[in-house]
Amino acid sequence: MAIKHLRTTFASQMQPGQPAQVRPGKALSEPGGDYEGLHKQLKRLFNAKPGKKYGRFSDDIGENPVSAWLRDYLEGKQGFEALTDRLFGQWQELLTNSQEEYIGHLLFVHEALADGEVIYLFALESDSALRLDHEQSLDVTDVLSLSRLNLALRLEVDNWIGDHPSENCLTMIHTRGTGEPGELFIKLCGFTNQVDVEKETLTFLDAVEAFASQTEEPEKAGKVRSRAYEFCKEQHALGEPVAIEALSGYLDEDQPERFKQFASEKQDLPQDTVLHPDHRKVKKLVRISGSGGGMSVSFSSDLVNQAVYYDKNTDALTITRLPKALREQLQRYLDGRESSSE
Repeated sequence: MAIKHLRTTFASQMQPGQPAQVRPGKALSEPGGDYEGLHKQLKRLFNAKPGKKYGRFSDDIGENPVSAWLRDYLEGKQGFEALTDRLFGQWQELLTNSQEEYIGHLLFVHEALADGEVIYLFALESDSALRLDHEQSLDVTDVLSLSRLNLALRLEVDNWIGDHPSENCLTMIHTRGTGEPGELFIKLCGFTNQVDVEKETLTFLDAVEAFASQTEEPEKAGKVRSRAYEFCKEQHALGEPVAIEALSGYLDEDQPERFKQFASEKQDLPQDTVLHPDHRKVKKLVRISGSGGGMSVSFSSDLVNQAVYYDKNTDALTITRLPKALREQLQRYLDGRESSSE
């Protein structure tokens, strides 16, 4: 089984100023079955979630002791149950000092995979559902949501305490709207942000665009942009960053060194660089779009100077080879205007 250890806790804080309540479940080893299925779905949500943050543990162990507890656990100095007792106790303490009401579950998972060990902490979401009770009367019950995930943390264990420690061993989901509990979750995890995703996205786009622009053949340049976007999208689906070396091999299988050498020499990107671009913004490589003033335009970048022409002097866009549906809409609209004017 992939899951080595798993444990949940229920926590509630319904009266700010009063002690929060926690009810930990049993510490399970290799739980299998339904737990594996739930974890698989949560990982799928985690990987697909846009806008993730990347970083490491805070150096302030006194304020954020979780990293010390985890290290002791991974080094065999304390057991899984003791680790989670401490973690859930810390969560109770943080919620006790919260000024917002909270009710929910935490799920802690230690997973062993073929390529390394991973630790997850999920703040589970719930939905209300109707059911018929034993008297056949409608009753409302809460069920775990398998489609929403707003707070979660992933620790790549080997990237943290392996032979080559990374500054970005943590990946976090922290969406807007989670309020004070969301900030407390960050504090519980001891997370500190190290990666400027916006900056790394621009770095990625600039490097790929500069590399593609080397060739005067539009088709080859378009292929470079498309493959770069495909690679970025695949990495996002896997929940993995974009390594320049791996991207280089993907862009040109015959000459896998070309892109990383170009990026190193022309863009000042070391060949071992790992970037965390926002896959939504990377789509600019293959789509050009914009809206405003009652107009919305979107088309493949491959069509520039093929079926779409832009004149900078007159700020005019000329589109040829219109899509059939658009052509028919325009014709119907113009025919209607002509009929109403007669």
